[in-house]
Amino acid sequence: MVEVLAVMVGFIAIMFVSINVLQLPIQLALFASWFLVMALGLKLKLSYENMQKGLIDGIHNGMEAVLVLTTVGALIGTWIAGGIVPSIIYYGLSVMNPQIFLFAAFIICALTSLATGTSFGTVGTAGVAMMGIGHSFGIPLPLVAGTVISGAYVGDKMSPLSDTTVMTASLCKVGLIDHIRSMMWVSVPAILIASVLFLVVGFFYVDDSADTSRATMAMQALESHFTVSPWLLLPAAIVILLLTRRFPSIPVITFGAVLGSICAWWAQGIAPIEAIRIAYVGNAIESDVEFLNTLLNRGGIESMLGVIALILFALGLGGLMERVGILQSISNGFLRWANNPGRLTISTMLGGFFGNFFGGAAYVSLITASTITEKNYDKQGIDRRVLSRNTEAGGTITTPMVPWTDGGVFMAATLGVSTLTYLPFLWFHMLVIAISIFYGFANIAIWRTQPIPDDAPSAGTTPSVQTS
Repeated sequence: MVEVLAVMVGFIAIMFVSINVLQLPIQLALFASWFLVMALGLKLKLSYENMQKGLIDGIHNGMEAVLVLTTVGALIGTWIAGGIVPSIIYYGLSVMNPQIFLFAAFIICALTSLATGTSFGTVGTAGVAMMGIGHSFGIPLPLVAGTVISGAYVGDKMSPLSDTTVMTASLCKVGLIDHIRSMMWVSVPAILIASVLFLVVGFFYVDDSADTSRATMAMQALESHFTVSPWLLLPAAIVILLLTRRFPSIPVITFGAVLGSICAWWAQGIAPIEAIRIAYVGNAIESDVEFLNTLLNRGGIESMLGVIALILFALGLGGLMERVGILQSISNGFLRWANNPGRLTISTMLGGFFGNFFGGAAYVSLITASTITEKNYDKQGIDRRVLSRNTEAGGTITTPMVPWTDGGVFMAATLGVSTLTYLPFLWFHMLVIAISIFYGFANIAIWRTQPIPDDAPSAGTTPSVQTS
């Protein structure tokens, strides 16, 4: 543990000095951290080839997120150029009351993510549109971003179509429906409380008259730079429908980008080759309207390259730490401390947070949260449905809270708001964490099983339970 703590302190020092003192890109800080972990591996007599394999395995485990990020970059660029996002913003402004906007944005993003099972797809489509509407209403973008991400992670955590939901149930050896039902004990109260908070803030914070005037100006600016039509809402509906029907996200999002290029040529009068090129270079307009320049000069695969590099470095770091044994050492420390349901809940969440902080991906955090603490649940006779619920709360939920994770980087790059800026407004996330910890110490929804001795094999199925 002394060596583990030394690596953790060194990692934090590298990140702080590189970013805040030397003003270097975060990618270089993560790259330098590789060699910090490798130094510990060499001290432990591990070969470089062995550590490199761990690094490559770590990157391989998160490649799906990289591919999704690439396709979403193309989709955002073409959807803006094709007038799809401007049309969504325009019609949203025409029917939405500014004072209920935050509540409506949270519910819309929550329903979209529940239907599609993807927070990335939700934020890249409905989320981008909500950012435009909220900005035109004069609502601070960090608050809008927090609302959008909060809604998007409702489905990422709860939808049976979500890869993280399915993966968590599999890792914890829990039935998928049982896992979702367990999470409902925490998520339903969190959704209700977050909805009330967004509604109250909207009524007391948003100035209805001033915002309506600004929204009218934004609608005029959109009409002057884009052809706006209800037909341009069709590509968004098609993409969401295909995701809802559980078609693979990467080809579906790519198909959406193709539809965006067609709309850019057909509806906006952009030359066919240029409409295709926008998928890579992104949309670019010259306007005196600050609203358009802020929201609509973005997108394209090229805009995601720096983000992709960051994710690759973070994934590689996670694979290195697992291969060197740092994660296992943390696990052993948790096993000695977590001797009641409250502490066990906290230890699982910390395991997920460490996976995000050092591994840079939701997939890594789900692995660390479940493997670090699963034996303690069996020893204490606590059903693994509680483990799976806490794994999502510590892994999936904390992913967009760390600036260099795949989720944190994606949200910041897609919405144009830094992680630390939108972090205070992730109210759904904070409520899930707080309610989970409260349940642990209050012994609420902590289902019991027969305790399993240390020398017994791990159970492969969920045993019969009774409510504690």
